[in-house]
Amino acid sequence: MLGASCLALGTIPAYVHAVGADADAMTFFVGSIFFTSASYCQLVQAQSPGMTDVDEQRQHTRIQALPWVWRPRNKNWLAAATQFPGTLFFNISTLAATVHNLSAAEADKHIWRPDFFGSTLFLVASAYAISALGIGFWRLQLRAVPWWIAWLNMLGSVAFMVSALASFVLPSTEAVIDLPLANAGTFLGAVCFLVGAALMLPAWRASVRSRSP
Repeated sequence: MLGASCLALGTIPAYVHAVGADADAMTFFVGSIFFTSASYCQLVQAQSPGMTDVDEQRQHTRIQALPWVWRPRNKNWLAAATQFPGTLFFNISTLAATVHNLSAAEADKHIWRPDFFGSTLFLVASAYAISALGIGFWRLQLRAVPWWIAWLNMLGSVAFMVSALASFVLPSTEAVIDLPLANAGTFLGAVCFLVGAALMLPAWRASVRSRSP
């Protein structure tokens, strides 16, 4: 939620004018760090038996957290394992964006490419997350909070991809293809991730209650 809030805030013109371009670029980078830390925690949870499917009695039981496990047949793990490197690409792109006076070629290499790769991985991770629901990719489950979380993340990933494509720097003019569209895509994607993250708490509570004796 903190990471998504930072990314959404960074696209608001009033905020940019108030703090300046340097602070705005740093806001994006800080937001990406929150994304990465949350993503790694999600990965550890997905690969550590005992961290999921708990009831009210067992939710406080201490278990061993596994820093790295290979579980390619588990769709929840695949979603988390695909998303995590995507956040690392966003770390690279947002950090590079804090550097001044990059040429079009340098911006393409250090900002746009990592942004595009990260957005691609987010799309793949979102598809895995929807598939992990086990209800069919296009089946509606409007009363199920996990369904809303998965599809909000998919919508956010699509918006991030639109933003990445629109932010490509044209070598001929050294200007981005469509800056308003790039900012709108980032803002929409961040809001989707923010709402999806906020919904995880009631979803977790409902899941714990449903498994309690």
